[in-house]
Amino acid sequence: MNTHAPQRFNPMVADIATPLIPLAQSWLQNYSGDRGPAIDLSQAVPGYPPHPDVLRELAAAAGSPASAGYGLIEGEPALRTAYANHLGQTYGAEITLGEIQITSGCNQAFFATMMALAGPGDKVLMSNPCYFNHESTLAMLGVGVETFDCDEADAFVPSLASLEQALARPGSERIRAVALVSPNNPTGAVYPPERLDAIADLCSERGIWLVLDETYRDFLAVGFGAPHDLFRRMNWQQTFIQLYSFSKSFCIPGHRVGAVAAGSDVIEQIAKVMDNLQICAPRAPQIALAKTLAPLAGWRASNTIEITTRAAEFAKAIGEAEGWEIAAIGAYFAYVRHPFNGRASHDVAEPLARTHGLLGLPGEFFGPGQERFMRLAFANVDIATIHRIPERLNALANV
Repeated sequence: MNTHAPQRFNPMVADIATPLIPLAQSWLQNYSGDRGPAIDLSQAVPGYPPHPDVLRELAAAAGSPASAGYGLIEGEPALRTAYANHLGQTYGAEITLGEIQITSGCNQAFFATMMALAGPGDKVLMSNPCYFNHESTLAMLGVGVETFDCDEADAFVPSLASLEQALARPGSERIRAVALVSPNNPTGAVYPPERLDAIADLCSERGIWLVLDETYRDFLAVGFGAPHDLFRRMNWQQTFIQLYSFSKSFCIPGHRVGAVAAGSDVIEQIAKVMDNLQICAPRAPQIALAKTLAPLAGWRASNTIEITTRAAEFAKAIGEAEGWEIAAIGAYFAYVRHPFNGRASHDVAEPLARTHGLLGLPGEFFGPGQERFMRLAFANVDIATIHRIPERLNALANV
């Protein structure tokens, strides 16, 4: 008998948990419907359709033989140019086509970027709580994950002191990047420009990259202004990398289009990864986005107002739920403290879905010490549905 049979699967993949959102959504399968239609607040998906112009351009591009072949690895030049111009206008900076890589969604942007920056045995520093797909991506790559805690008392905005402490730990010389998300997933916390500026200074001093995922940037409060000044720093290309998703702003998550903004030398390395990972991002949505990015600025702004309104209504709704408290809120998400002391949020979230038809994600999905929290993606649902949330939360208290 062979007692030394080889392992059938790569342990860096096999040891990762089952995808968490489908796992949570399975809790709704046995919901009886007694309290009305299920309310799914588990996944950040736009709660309204794409603009008709986007759909029309998508259909035209998908039906064109010209877009059926391979495109450039870095992405369609028209979209790279349009997005570089958009970034320049948003941040008051000059950004060029050669500093843009188009990817198949922002998860792929993170994957390709991290593969370009770090290898097995290296480390990436992230906040706790963190976006679980970022953590699992690094695990698959054999890259270690270090975390620093974000404090509820500071609405989960990263503290410079906690970041400095993490960078002073033994083994920190292996850290290649600090990876952050703002507006944050899962908490919704919006990192102030001055905090991001200080973090960028710290990364520059240590000679490590600051990688900032700004998937939800377009849903900052009206009048917020530029999210940060990092693109205006001298030689930003040597220390800063920005990630972005078109999915939320254009309501096309199924078409998978994201972007990386970085120095041309970084883009050159990411293109090597992309050539082996996918060759090029889907061409039809790139072509459609290139034609609609600038013209639909007003439509996107109106959607931002709608999401801001939903956030305000959601905050009021949570105020009507006994014992539930918002710890942080912004863009698509609220990070909510549940009232059940001594009860892990998984043991709150699952019966809430199975019995009461309200699905959110437990805090444990996002890191250690998050048992008292749930992530609720309020942007998924309209205001009438938001008003039905308190009744279901209050009903759980009686179980």
